[in-house]
Amino acid sequence: MSFNLAFDFSVNRENNTINVKRAFAAALPLVWDAYTNREILDQWWAPKPWKARTKSMDFREGGQWLYAMVGPHGEEHWAIATYTNIEFQKHFTGLDAFTDADGTINNDLPKSRWEVHFSDLGHHTRVEMRISYDDLAQLEATIQMGFKEGLSMAMEGLDELLASIKQ
Repeated sequence: MSFNLAFDFSVNRENNTINVKRAFAAALPLVWDAYTNREILDQWWAPKPWKARTKSMDFREGGQWLYAMVGPHGEEHWAIATYTNIEFQKHFTGLDAFTDADGTINNDLPKSRWEVHFSDLGHHTRVEMRISYDDLAQLEATIQMGFKEGLSMAMEGLDELLASIKQ
């Protein structure tokens, strides 16, 4: 059986959401770890040549992940995810916002709610994300920041990482 690993990215401006579907050539436990383990996240979450660097992570309901996207010249863009619901190896939801290095939310930048679902396809795993915004302006600002391109590149990095881990 062949799988389409293509990056399916769609924007719904009527309900201020971005939907992303992507399959990975790895079993569910490894893909789950790639999204929930800081050591693995730091290896792929940022689009190259940027790197993700976790300052703190507490993956449990009510816990947070504070991290920076670090550019090739040392520039840093901080963000925080607050986990609101987790069902092991099935889904997690969280609130995402841009912050400073101390985790203070920048209210001038977009905030979103993430729902991330995982489907076991045997030797492959499908990840579906629904990212919602309070208003269209925040959705449009996120798109203007290059979110689609950055996420696509990061997921390509995850493909490479998963292949190297499986060997």
